[in-house]
Amino acid sequence: MISLHAFHFLRPLWLAALPVFLGLLYWVKRRRKKDAEWSGIIDPALWPALRLDDKGTKGIKPWLLLALFWTLAVLALAGPSWERDQAAAYRTAMDWVFVLDLSPSMSDTDIQPSRIARARYALDDLLDAAHDARVGLVVFSDEPYTVVPLTEDVATVKALLPPLAPDIMPSAGDQLAPALELAGKLLKAGAARSQRIVVLSDGYGDPSAALATASRLKSGGITVSVIGLGKGHLRQLASAGGGVYAGLSQLGSLIHYLQEAPPAARDSSAGREVSHWQDGGIWLLPFLLLLAGMLARRGWL
Repeated sequence: MISLHAFHFLRPLWLAALPVFLGLLYWVKRRRKKDAEWSGIIDPALWPALRLDDKGTKGIKPWLLLALFWTLAVLALAGPSWERDQAAAYRTAMDWVFVLDLSPSMSDTDIQPSRIARARYALDDLLDAAHDARVGLVVFSDEPYTVVPLTEDVATVKALLPPLAPDIMPSAGDQLAPALELAGKLLKAGAARSQRIVVLSDGYGDPSAALATASRLKSGGITVSVIGLGKGHLRQLASAGGGVYAGLSQLGSLIHYLQEAPPAARDSSAGREVSHWQDGGIWLLPFLLLLAGMLARRGWL
């Protein structure tokens, strides 16, 4: 049963098209007056066959069918609705934020073709593995910058990787702790069940602050893993952050670790549900198709 109390139109602006047909009828009426002038010129035996409103089946006038078709089409486009659909509300299971080192030493070519190029290749592989995760990207030198906040649009993140190099940074530096803080803020805003930071670096100049920040993030449920491209305090950082350390040759094991979903990754968000109104306009389509077939009779329109 349709609830009149709940009945409404999802796209009510389409109803404004109904008066257009009234204007069309007015135009037809005036046209018929002009047609009367032709009755004195055209042979009376032919005149009935040329009049549009004298055709049809069983007395049905084509203009009446056209009026009905127009009305039903407008009502369908307006989206009549009277029932809701209920669905469980889900939240993203995993959020990953990548922290990329753009300090001057990342331009070194001891790793071919360069440290930063290999870091971008690793990032590309990590993004390919982010099937069910939202991803974000932070870069740092002396200050951190958000390149991409948390998003499911992995393709856009990948498209932004090629220009990333130390020479685009406004000033040189190697301060990781502020970048970890910024990455942590992005993850806390996402509120996913699994929150992970991956640092791609050849070392950093603030070991005490960076290790303390990683430990604090670990206490808040955010793990910090590291892909090492040089020597430094990189293994210690992964240990302090509760994550894993991987060299470039160990990227596969890191990807496997990141993809480990939390126990109830697809559980509904605290049992909450979302609802949306059903579009009842689809039920008018069979009638519209039937009328369209009748109006398509040769000579009617």
